[in-house]
Amino acid sequence: MTSETSGWYARLDHECPERTSQIEVWLDSWLEATRKRQPIAATLPNSWPTLPAGLLSNPGNVLDHLLARFDAQSDGRSPRGVYAPPARFVDAVLYDELHHGKSQKKEPPATLSLAALPPSFRTFARQFNENIREDDVVEEGSSESVKNLTVSGIPIPFADPCVGAGLFAERVLRIHAERLADYSPTERREDTLRLLEGLQLVDTSEVAVNSARKRIVIVLARLGLVDLEEDGDDGKIGLNEAEMIVESNVRCIDPLRGEWPWNERPMLLISRPPWLRIKDRFRGHPDGSILRKQLSSELRQFKGADGKTRFSAIKGNVNLYRLYIERALQISQSGGRVRLVVPSSVLREKSSLPLRKLLVESNGWDSVWSFPEDSRLLFGGSQGVSVIGVTVGEETDVLTSFDPLMRDDLASGSGLNPEAPFFELERGPWSSWTDASWAVPKMPRDVMNRNRTIAAIGNLADKPRLIEEGTGLNPSGRAIKVRVGEAERSTWKKEICDWDGKDGQIPFIRAAHISFIDGEGVLRHPAFESGAGAGKSAAWKGPMDMSVPTRIVCQAVVNPQSERRLVWAVVPEGCVLGNSVSFLDLPIEVTDGLRESFGSLEGGLNFLASQLNSEELDLWSKAWAANNNVNNYEIEMLPFEIEEGGALFTLFRNEGSLD
Repeated sequence: MTSETSGWYARLDHECPERTSQIEVWLDSWLEATRKRQPIAATLPNSWPTLPAGLLSNPGNVLDHLLARFDAQSDGRSPRGVYAPPARFVDAVLYDELHHGKSQKKEPPATLSLAALPPSFRTFARQFNENIREDDVVEEGSSESVKNLTVSGIPIPFADPCVGAGLFAERVLRIHAERLADYSPTERREDTLRLLEGLQLVDTSEVAVNSARKRIVIVLARLGLVDLEEDGDDGKIGLNEAEMIVESNVRCIDPLRGEWPWNERPMLLISRPPWLRIKDRFRGHPDGSILRKQLSSELRQFKGADGKTRFSAIKGNVNLYRLYIERALQISQSGGRVRLVVPSSVLREKSSLPLRKLLVESNGWDSVWSFPEDSRLLFGGSQGVSVIGVTVGEETDVLTSFDPLMRDDLASGSGLNPEAPFFELERGPWSSWTDASWAVPKMPRDVMNRNRTIAAIGNLADKPRLIEEGTGLNPSGRAIKVRVGEAERSTWKKEICDWDGKDGQIPFIRAAHISFIDGEGVLRHPAFESGAGAGKSAAWKGPMDMSVPTRIVCQAVVNPQSERRLVWAVVPEGCVLGNSVSFLDLPIEVTDGLRESFGSLEGGLNFLASQLNSEELDLWSKAWAANNNVNNYEIEMLPFEIEEGGALFTLFRNEGSLD
């Protein structure tokens, strides 16, 4: 967002601090501007700041942003840096689903496009076969297809369980009107009524529901489909009739804990559920802690009308978007389509494993779009953005992963540009690669690096994991553990100081002290390297018993711009480890074996670090990274194999003895 537009919101807060009033005034002004056929700037209160050009052309985007700021404030979060999905992004998702859905993959019937017919024949052709449309093809003879589609090709019922201010609904209506441009006024009116009656839109917020209701009516009026002044005519729906239908089909309920209020299940569900952990709810509420615990407990134990626990995929910190994914699959009809905009972490994080199993093993998960943090989609904040596409109740055979995508990969008037990078995951190899955890690898954009990553995954997938027992590295009966450095900086901040080189200082090791230079991990700390940087917060003056023996460590926090993700180094005895590094807690049998083979523990750990710093392992780690942290479970599951007596093992040992 430009400084001009963000500055306008700041000035608006000064003039009108009540956020619900901001939303109400904006909607009233938008409605009045529509009625008078004026720009919205002409109908805003005189006391409001002058509307910049960047906000003048899309009143809906301003409404989405105003509601996002209201929601953030309601949860106790900062409204700064809160963004709604841009219309261009939503259009791409909708166009992709409507143009390239499952029904579009069938061979089209042998019919002519209406555009190929003389104008005098078009009306007759429509009456003869209502399911002929210029943009969509319905399988001939399929009455079910006609029943579940408007003439404009929108599957109904169309649902959004987190309707917000109605962004997805607005864009659907615009596509609907665009497709009916050449139809008669009566046909447009009748099909619009059918679409409105097929909407199933809900939200937990009264403010959001009221906003969505008003927005839908305003947009319909702007599209020439609703009459704001009269009772309607052959080509327009009357205002009272439109408001009555919209009020019935946009409802305020909690879809997670309530029952779906319509008898017919959605045929198409598209939404952007809230990306919010339970522990981040009610931050501004005086009883926030109690409310968070109650909500978390209720959701974990909630039972539906069938008496079964509603959410089977809850694990770890409960994030609402995960629950909405599972709920969307429950409320949609078998064979229906679900498209959800979610954080990319769902594709690889361990706590989403039960959810991925549900997507793959009980449904047809066929597509995912992935936009990394630097894709310039502001509404993702510091997180990557993904769009998952699922056919409810079908089988997953192949998942097509479009990754990594940038904003420029969004095509105008369709889904993604044909040049957008993609990768297909066939179920058999995919299961083998991930031990049936169904994680989706993160791929580089250029072809050469993609091929290198695929080759690395193929070479490493069948190797034993680092923590496995009975391997060349760990023949004992005790597993290797991965732990985080003992000194948490916020807890021990008074015991951490800058390095000044005076006697008696103990080195404090952070992730910033570990570098990858000339193919190996190097400890760049002023205690061990004259002139090394990172002297700030590099010394420990706390309890002496916090110092540790020689350890092999890895960065636990990674700069996303760094060329490498995994960097291993050996920390000598007598240092204190910060919690931005992880280390291997090796069984005594492993350390004894390394001493015996290399003459010293440090020599053995250096050998181990050289193997863990391999390019293949780094490519593997990048492919399966859930976020910018190198999580302990990620290290534990690194494919790693050393054969005692192998050529590489022997060579390194001999070189070490020569030194």
